[in-house]
Amino acid sequence: MTQTDTNREPTAEQAGAAFGALRAEIGKAVVGNDNAVMYLVLALLCRGHVLLEGVPGVAKTLLVRALATALDLEHARVQFTPDLMPGDVTGSQIYDPHSAEFTFRHGPVFTNLLLADEINRTPPKTQSALLESMEERQVTVEGKPQALPDPFVVIATQNPIEQEGTYPLPEAQLDRFLFKVDIQLPGRDDEFRILQRHASGFDPRDLAAAGLRPVAGPAHIAAGRAAVAQVAISPEVLAYTVDLCRATRNSPAVQHGASTRGATALMAASRAFAWLNGRGYVTPDDVKFVATAVLRHRLHLKPEAELDGVTTEGVMSSLLLAVPVPV
Repeated sequence: MTQTDTNREPTAEQAGAAFGALRAEIGKAVVGNDNAVMYLVLALLCRGHVLLEGVPGVAKTLLVRALATALDLEHARVQFTPDLMPGDVTGSQIYDPHSAEFTFRHGPVFTNLLLADEINRTPPKTQSALLESMEERQVTVEGKPQALPDPFVVIATQNPIEQEGTYPLPEAQLDRFLFKVDIQLPGRDDEFRILQRHASGFDPRDLAAAGLRPVAGPAHIAAGRAAVAQVAISPEVLAYTVDLCRATRNSPAVQHGASTRGATALMAASRAFAWLNGRGYVTPDDVKFVATAVLRHRLHLKPEAELDGVTTEGVMSSLLLAVPVPV
């Protein structure tokens, strides 16, 4: 697909077909992780952000690079470290001796897909520098807002097993991630396929050699967003969405449940998931499918529940079984 093709105004049907081809295209570089690809696409359709959690070496960075290539989007990567400053992410004022004036130099946040690698390794001051970007899609410099590109998605990663030298993400920032997605180690068959590719000369730093090409672009994302906005959701399914979020607040193991932002995120993700599956209406199964990824990072367990080995995934599984489903 040429640059002109990706920027034409596609129909909703063409956008759906392009997103359908996306998984196969990314599969030229990334083996497995189909659910992660789907959640990243849903985030683009919902104008949301994604927190990827997984041990090092499970192709999180490769996944983002492959997605950016297949969607003809710009991407940037920031390695978060304890000495990273807010200006290193958003940009800073630079003095120009020729003009004797300060000019703003854009930081890596001015891109379409921003990979915030190991985001929990930087102090809260720098983590919070992303809050305005994630919520308002802008960076304020000297009191003047500067708009970020559209689409704009933050894809942050964190390591679930190494806690030394890390800083827990602020609750306000966690709540701004649409999804939290676990990236698992590959199964035996997938790991065998990965090694086969590398033995055959695959270079993860050269996606062009792997045959990756754009199969969609910003125009397809815009068309998809417009189509998602037309997906119907009945009062019964809306009520189920509300009841599920309210149940998180009433769970005996949960100290703080999902906020109203979490409920609206669940509704948006359900509509996008329904559209990706070729339907113009949301079913309870759509809500159930995305609920854990949307809500688990918004639940804060009671200390005694954590000591008993309770997990947010376990709480969500119980709630999905307990909350009555409309028929």
